[in-house]
Amino acid sequence: MTKEQIVAKIAKEAGISKKAAGLSLNTFVGTVTTELKKGGRVPLVGFGTFLVRKAKARMGRNPQTGKAIRIPASKRPVFKAGKSLKDAVNRKRR
Repeated sequence: MTKEQIVAKIAKEAGISKKAAGLSLNTFVGTVTTELKKGGRVPLVGFGTFLVRKAKARMGRNPQTGKAIRIPASKRPVFKAGKSLKDAVNRKRR
């Protein structure tokens, strides 16, 4: 599903314009991004949690040359699905 399709679905379900739905989605994404940049977390009860995990520095290999390279430590955005979302995805259709 593309961002455009999500905006159209939001607009239809909420009875609002696509422009308003797009603004809402962009505001949500911006808010989550800002919070994760600060190192925070964004829990959405019944859906899941957006959070940041630290990745340690490590050694890797350049696949073209085989030469060892150092991969620096970094922060990674992560989404951890909540129980309700996991159950909905795994529920068998009848």
